[in-house]
Amino acid sequence: MKQMTPADFDINGQAGARDYAVVASAVAYLTENAREQPGLDEVASHVGLSPYHFQRLFTRWAGISPKAFLAAVTLEHARHLLRQSATVLDTTYEVGLSGPGRLHDLFVTYEAMSPGAYKSGGSGLELIYGFHDSPFGACLVVATDRGLAGLAWADSHDAPERARALEDMSGRWPKARFREAPEETATYLCNIFGCGETRGRRSVNLVFIGTEFDVKVWRTLLKIPSGSATTYSDIARHIGNPKAARAVGGAVGRNPVSFVVPCHRVLRASGEWGGYHWGIARKQAIIGWEAAPFLVD
Repeated sequence: MKQMTPADFDINGQAGARDYAVVASAVAYLTENAREQPGLDEVASHVGLSPYHFQRLFTRWAGISPKAFLAAVTLEHARHLLRQSATVLDTTYEVGLSGPGRLHDLFVTYEAMSPGAYKSGGSGLELIYGFHDSPFGACLVVATDRGLAGLAWADSHDAPERARALEDMSGRWPKARFREAPEETATYLCNIFGCGETRGRRSVNLVFIGTEFDVKVWRTLLKIPSGSATTYSDIARHIGNPKAARAVGGAVGRNPVSFVVPCHRVLRASGEWGGYHWGIARKQAIIGWEAAPFLVD
């Protein structure tokens, strides 16, 4: 089924942000009330739309109906993902691939900045940034001349929200120079989600700016295929430090490149969603969006 891409939005506009705000509210409501299996009328009333318009908006955004999406974001679905994760991640490492689900993932190449550049707070480094629309609302893209360094989310395009998102990202590299250049960062958004006449996703070069431990965790996250999930302890085992699950959790939380480096695919061992730097509703939305091609309505 066709899913939304920035080609369906005005990349520099606000339509996608407004749509995502409605969808995020619906996703949160569906998840919080999953045991009661709320119907279309109830959820539509919650977000302030008629059932007809809500159904159209949600299906256009996710590629599946709210009813099918509910199945994708229930706790049982999360547990189903986790039941597959050990085999999937083990196999991925065994064969040396970046992930068996690459048909649904980005083709990613990556490199790491020197530890010294990170320890210096990014001193001498120039980062360009731009705010754009995306399937998951307003987003902030940050890049160096070597590739994508950050992808963050904001709840809207309002000035306070943009300032908060930029402060959060710039605080990671406080001594770096930040220059606004949305016309340059728009290319990264197109490569990630597809846009214009060329809707296919393209190779994205990543620049990891973090500690050696963080970078090791982030590289491991890239090996989790779309439609699967893993746990903090499983990642710790794969990086050769099985007792470092708590430290892994910290590194996952510090991941600056949302979506592309799929920290949203890490769940608690119980199957619960766990935390997410950009909000649990967005994590649920992304997981459901990725699950859509595998679901039958």
